[in-house]
Amino acid sequence: MDLLPRSPGEFGSARYWDRFFRQRGQRPFEWYGTFPELCPVLHKYVRPRDKVLVVGCGNSELSEQMYDVGMCEDIINIDISDAVIRQMQERSGSKRPKMSYLVMDMLQMDFPDAHFQVVLDKGTLDAILTDEEDATLAKVDKMFAEINRVLQVGGRYLCVSLAQAHVLKKAVEYFSQEGWFVRVHQVDSSKDKQQFVLPVFVYVMTKFRKIPGSALQILEICPEEQDKPMRVESAERLVAAVKDRQHYALLCSQLSKTPCGEQVSLDLCDKESGRPRYTLHVVDSPSVKPSRDNRFAIFIIPQGRETEWLFGTEEGRRQLATSAGFGRLVTVALHREQHYEGMAGIQAELSGKVMELAPPGLPARQQVPFLSVGGDIGVRTVQHCDTSPLSGEYVVEDVKGDGSCYFRRLIFLRNRNVVQSEARLLASVPLPGQKKRRKDKKKPSPTEPPTAIDKSYLCCEHHKAMVAGLCLLEGPNPLPGDKAVLVVGLGGGSLPLFIHDYFSQAHVAVVEIDPSMLEVATCWFGFSQGDRMQVHVSDGLDYVAKLAAEGTVSQSIPAQYDAIMFDVDSKDLTVGMSCPPPAFVEKPFLQKVKTILKPEGVFVLNLVCRDIQLKDSVLATLREVFPLLYTRRIEGEVNEILFCQPSPEGRRDSTELGARARALEQDLRQPGLPWDSSYVLADMLQAVKIL
Repeated sequence: MDLLPRSPGEFGSARYWDRFFRQRGQRPFEWYGTFPELCPVLHKYVRPRDKVLVVGCGNSELSEQMYDVGMCEDIINIDISDAVIRQMQERSGSKRPKMSYLVMDMLQMDFPDAHFQVVLDKGTLDAILTDEEDATLAKVDKMFAEINRVLQVGGRYLCVSLAQAHVLKKAVEYFSQEGWFVRVHQVDSSKDKQQFVLPVFVYVMTKFRKIPGSALQILEICPEEQDKPMRVESAERLVAAVKDRQHYALLCSQLSKTPCGEQVSLDLCDKESGRPRYTLHVVDSPSVKPSRDNRFAIFIIPQGRETEWLFGTEEGRRQLATSAGFGRLVTVALHREQHYEGMAGIQAELSGKVMELAPPGLPARQQVPFLSVGGDIGVRTVQHCDTSPLSGEYVVEDVKGDGSCYFRRLIFLRNRNVVQSEARLLASVPLPGQKKRRKDKKKPSPTEPPTAIDKSYLCCEHHKAMVAGLCLLEGPNPLPGDKAVLVVGLGGGSLPLFIHDYFSQAHVAVVEIDPSMLEVATCWFGFSQGDRMQVHVSDGLDYVAKLAAEGTVSQSIPAQYDAIMFDVDSKDLTVGMSCPPPAFVEKPFLQKVKTILKPEGVFVLNLVCRDIQLKDSVLATLREVFPLLYTRRIEGEVNEILFCQPSPEGRRDSTELGARARALEQDLRQPGLPWDSSYVLADMLQAVKIL
């Protein structure tokens, strides 16, 4: 039986609805949810003594059920279909004497002004507003004007809708401009009996007296899982908030039916602030043979470890899911701005929500395990947060790694999944000449992070590779006498600090564009300046250009350097290269770099580029300027370290590089200075390739 209209315009035709209800017969047709689903919202806005008008009533049982449960009895139902009104009069006439049914066009109602406290619309607005043609919009304006006319001040227009963007936008804009209070509720539908994939919403428009010249708008949204509404500042934000919930419903529907080929990510936000509280990634492992106990699990990533390869990359999460042995694994990252009440608290908070992401065929009462590393949620302590005009918002935080190790990290919040700088922490020790306080007998808590910076430890693999690249310097000994090193990009200062401390005769100049980073490095990462270490707050582009143009600027700044290192991030996240900024690898600038580099020197560049074409272009430009080019990929990361030399005569094979690396490491292992035993320079150069 064909009950659908030939065109959307027929939804406004009395002839269509007469034919529809004659063909359907006595069976109620429920648009958008049943009374039990709508009741929790309706009972907040419909009082027993209210006079209620239901527009476009159809043969829905909604009015009858409202009457029967005592929600209200003074209900007038109208519809343009004579057939359905006769049907409903026969069905309810004797049973519900205070409720009436009338054939009436809601665009031209016969009721007096301010006659009702509630106008209820279940799907009627959606049926009329099928497009945004002028004729359709004019019809909707007439509908809204009539609702405005028949409602008392303080009355409510309750509209049950699927909230298509153009429908919601039209309703919100119209009534908010009239000075009405607007609130949108999401209906908590029964997932197993839900008629539509998209969730159902109820617009609650409360009529206030319009104040001439007032632009005040009160807009709120009330998600299904909470009663407390959230205020939003504009109609656009309200539409966007509804769209987010619709996308989530579509995602859950898709995940409940088929395995996801690609990893799916989503944020769950805090109810009070609206800020992200959890970031979830849904990972399916087709290679895992499903059984009753390994279909689905939740993995809580310890705080501060979400940037690690295993948890922070698609490949890492795929490996994690496979090794955990579950067909679907949802990883959960915790946000630094939020407070968590341990693993049990997180489990209680997430249990209901994550079940919406369950794989196909999971039994409704299946127990889903919550997993983590070591069974806890980790430790994260934010030590400092601020905003830089150049780098934006940033935080310095201490996090617990594997075992008992703690690390201090600098994070730029514009790219919160990337660790900008990192240093290992040591237990605090008294400074030379400083005595331990005898009165303080309190032992440090095992969960309390240490505070001293371990300057001997390079946390970043790309920093280790950059240091190892100094083996390419000419001469029988990698470190003959004084060396002048230029580092562009300070961050936390770990790289220049290591070179300063272990290359005992090196003079290090650091160029940093952001003065805030010098303050961060000094206050939080143990960085300090001295005779052999100077920081110049300047744009690296300008600094290099000035040196190339003028030669020696002062006695403290050499005209040429033995080594130049670029470890500078790009502030422009729209480019497929996050390190360095594109201007640093343009040919004219690279020629200036070559000008201030000694003929036997080495230029070391940290390249982070996801755009394959852009990367090929950068490598081609480097080869045009530097005849000898080595590359070292950092395993598990996007970073690629490039070693560039002005002369092709310095070319060395892997055997010679390994020998020089072992010799350099022997020189660097100085008495009185600790050395990280896991840092083997020769290993860093094993994978070096000549381009």
